[in-house]
Amino acid sequence: MANLDDDRTSSAHAFLKFGKCAVLCSIYEPLKSINLPKPEGGSLWDKLDHYYRIVKSTLLLHQSPTTGLFPTKTYGDNRKAKVHDSLYCAACAWALALAYRRIDDDKGRTHELEHSAIKCMRGILYCYMRQADKVQQFKQDPKPSECLHSVFSADTGDEVFSHKEYGHLQINAVSLFLLYLVEMISSGLQIVYNTDEVSFIQNLVFCVERAYRVPDFGVWERGSKYNNGSPELHSSSVGLAKAALEAINGFNLFGNQGCSWSVIFVDFDAHNRNRQTLCSLLPRESRSHNTDAALLPCLSYPAFALDDEVLFSQTLDKIIRKLKGKYGFKRFLRDGYRTALEDKTRRYYKPAEIKLFDGIECEFPLFFIFMIIDGVFRGNPAQVKEYQDLLDPLLQHTSEGCPVVPKYYYVPADFVELEKKNPGSQKRFPSNSGCDGKFFLWGQAVYIIAKLLADKLVSPKDIDPIGRYIPPQDQRNVSMRFSNQGPLENDLVVHVALIAESQRLQVFLNTYGIQTQTPQQVEPIQIWAQKELVKAYFHLGVNDKLGLSGRPDRPIGCLGTSKIYRILGKTVVCYSIIFDLSDFYMSQDVMMLIDDIKNALQFIKQYWKMHGRPLFVVLIREDNIRGSRFNPILDMLAAFRKGIVGGVKVHVDRVQTLISGAVVEQLDFLRIAETEEAPVFKSLEELDLPKHSKVKRQSSTPNASELEQQPDVNINEWKNKSTYEILQKLGDCNCLASQALLSSILLKREGPNFITKEGTVAEHIERIYRRAGSKKLWSVVRFAASLLGKLVDSLAPSITNVLVQGKQVTLGAFGQEEEVISNPLSPAVIKNIIYEKCHLQDEREAVVQQELVIHIGWIISNSPELFSGMLKIRIGWIIHAMKYELKIRAGDMPAKDLYQLSPSEVKQLLLDILQPQQQGRGWLNRRQIDGSLNRTPAGFYDRVWQILERTPNGLIVAGKFLPQQPTLSDMTMYEMNFSLLVEDMLQNIDQPEYRQIIVELLMVISVILERNPELEFQDKVDLDKVVQEAFRDFQKDHSSPKGAEKQDDMTAFYNTHPIGKKGTCSYLSKAVITLLLEGEMKPSNDDPCTIS
Repeated sequence: MANLDDDRTSSAHAFLKFGKCAVLCSIYEPLKSINLPKPEGGSLWDKLDHYYRIVKSTLLLHQSPTTGLFPTKTYGDNRKAKVHDSLYCAACAWALALAYRRIDDDKGRTHELEHSAIKCMRGILYCYMRQADKVQQFKQDPKPSECLHSVFSADTGDEVFSHKEYGHLQINAVSLFLLYLVEMISSGLQIVYNTDEVSFIQNLVFCVERAYRVPDFGVWERGSKYNNGSPELHSSSVGLAKAALEAINGFNLFGNQGCSWSVIFVDFDAHNRNRQTLCSLLPRESRSHNTDAALLPCLSYPAFALDDEVLFSQTLDKIIRKLKGKYGFKRFLRDGYRTALEDKTRRYYKPAEIKLFDGIECEFPLFFIFMIIDGVFRGNPAQVKEYQDLLDPLLQHTSEGCPVVPKYYYVPADFVELEKKNPGSQKRFPSNSGCDGKFFLWGQAVYIIAKLLADKLVSPKDIDPIGRYIPPQDQRNVSMRFSNQGPLENDLVVHVALIAESQRLQVFLNTYGIQTQTPQQVEPIQIWAQKELVKAYFHLGVNDKLGLSGRPDRPIGCLGTSKIYRILGKTVVCYSIIFDLSDFYMSQDVMMLIDDIKNALQFIKQYWKMHGRPLFVVLIREDNIRGSRFNPILDMLAAFRKGIVGGVKVHVDRVQTLISGAVVEQLDFLRIAETEEAPVFKSLEELDLPKHSKVKRQSSTPNASELEQQPDVNINEWKNKSTYEILQKLGDCNCLASQALLSSILLKREGPNFITKEGTVAEHIERIYRRAGSKKLWSVVRFAASLLGKLVDSLAPSITNVLVQGKQVTLGAFGQEEEVISNPLSPAVIKNIIYEKCHLQDEREAVVQQELVIHIGWIISNSPELFSGMLKIRIGWIIHAMKYELKIRAGDMPAKDLYQLSPSEVKQLLLDILQPQQQGRGWLNRRQIDGSLNRTPAGFYDRVWQILERTPNGLIVAGKFLPQQPTLSDMTMYEMNFSLLVEDMLQNIDQPEYRQIIVELLMVISVILERNPELEFQDKVDLDKVVQEAFRDFQKDHSSPKGAEKQDDMTAFYNTHPIGKKGTCSYLSKAVITLLLEGEMKPSNDDPCTIS
């Protein structure tokens, strides 16, 4: 890759060209010498004049006269501009312009500086709009090959590197552009000129909304810390996206002169996912970056992305503790950028190469400046002074006296070994001094902003006019016309409207004291499904000239459907996706619906952050009250009437009454010209049934017996019979389970379109699926659903919910090959994985795994603590744990079949096994459950790292080897990637209880090594052999006269308490110490046994 930052290359002609600051002032005023010292206590004009001259000579001198962009290199002819750096340069010119607004006669400087900023912002917009085709593709499928570029030619705005040559995918850069766009327009600048630009920026918002699921290359353009070309999910990118979405939601891009169609809309559910993801990622930057200085601009100026003060302090303290040096902050640990040992001829590093850079990372004064700005915004003068005192000695100066911020300070090659031996002992040298014409423009820009703030020439309110630095509870609404971020109410009351789908259902419910409305009774207000709202949003941001479609086909979440919409003169309320008629059998379990309603209310209470109350529409269908479904629904409706549902305060009333306190969103982008045909939207229609006819409740259907769920034919007997015989049996058979089994044979043999007496095979299975659902034959339902390849809604978002919590998901049957999912996937890809990996042993597993993914997605969002210690969520292993739990509960009786349980019972069973294990249980049971869940003790992965430091030849278990090198060279103890590597090592273990013994063994080894620093392992440590040795000792102490066939049965060992004289840990400890003493001891100066 071409190098953008070769800062140390000598350039004599650059010094001649830029050493003499010829263009210092406006042509309308006399030239003054910039060498004048800054006046102490001088007039406001003198103070501003001082900074104006610095800005002119070190920043604006280099601005491209054509595009307005700022080059990365200020010397040479090969001028390339980074969007990120140019944005800070524009912000600097704008900040100084704001300061000049305080002077009446500013000699045209305010105008000049403001329009320098405008020219740069419009230059970036111009470059971006030339890549509108990439925006269109990226919002549908966010791939690095389809992203907006982050580097352009400074003079022409052309692309300079392909996506293969450069890490262009930088969500942070696009987000920062949107954020500064809002800030500058709020201060009165006019940057956006027409509707083409408005629709383009709306499409940028669509791209940024999904930052929570898009791994990118981050601020440093390298992605993973290992610099191997792999992108990662970065906290700094997600945080900037969150800040940009909050800032631009409901914002008018034409400023005070705009109207309704120049307003930007943001999906609040997407924004909320970004907020959740940011909080789950922090205080880490990414999987490989334990912390990173890139988080400073995210946490503080300009983004102020975090609302949680405790998490803010925790993250900031970690950055300062790990990265602060005498010359600035390191970007991150083991950062090889511009160190003396970095091979600048290669774009990527070799495996384990980053170990070379340990302790000699370059230090960047830029981050001292960010800490000064943070001190001003937080009203902390001690912090401002501390970092000013640290920064001042580091500044260089041009020959004219302008301060220059060096990009970084590095350890020269001759001093590297001395620095590694004694960190902080060697003098570092600046990358640039300014006298050679080399300026680090990002640093220069932020320095001027910091000085203007510290000298009180601009206030925090000036350069953050939208008040991002103000805590959320103190922020005021920008516009009541559009739903903006507001204070978070802890004691939120959710407004609820109960809607009956027919008048006769309303009359029926009224006899039980449940007051509802029908769709006709809420008219002229319309009730829409969320998918109709999605159709309306298709029109948002459409621009045929640029080839841009509207909002992608993404469902609207609970927060979005809790608002009221004004669309084409209509007032619309929406019901949540949970009330949609679904083809997947989980919707046939009314207890699941009730659970979903309670979860949705909990979610809204936890994450609603808008002015006004949420309006939650509960849609009651006639099907909901049939048979045994009626009583649970009636209990829930009674809870609504009492005002508390699942711990959430609710207020039930008529829709017309609730509208006054709700959030109203004006969808003004649906402007229809007289010549255009208005789009057609389908509102909820009332069922046309006689008002006083009786609601068909049917007789109560209890859960089907196990006998009904079992087929009365043997598959092994029938799969070899002729198709004719199978068709005959199918016609004579009344058992749905048998019909499903026979149909599966036909499906595999003849295909889905084979004709039977009752239509095609696929149609016949569909009928079995429906009838089994109404009879609650859950095993048959699942079998038929799997045969039909059914896919549950919201599967992809549920997996994303797990991933953003820093976990991985594996799909596949227990004991079989699993597919590891570490990045979000599309529903089609997930479906292929499920039906390939989970279909092998039992067809029903494919749909049960989908159920669990949905349940886990909800649980981990609302109760992440239940998954503590679980880094990999192995769905097949969790199913194994659930089956084992059913065995434990059955005792000596036959265990219940998991596949015969209703979806709500499956969910409850999942919640039960996720709870900490009950004390009364045997240790075999506890180890089997914890092992199946892949649960580990606190600090487990850190302890494995410490073991590896004392195990030169590595660890092996179940044939999987974890080498000491390059693991220790490539990684650091606390990074997520090391933890995942340990999980990979344990992946081959096929018995959950044995896995748990291995986890206990590793904890034992760690404690022994910690207490005996003179010991280390000499050979490769085979953990299986250590356990076998411990088990042999255990057998000697528990010998019995039984036959030799029981010699390998470790059940008694697994069922033994870990602690105590005869506990498993004592046997494991003995085996470990024996292995350690076989090797040599390292000599120690502190060894008490040494005589001389």
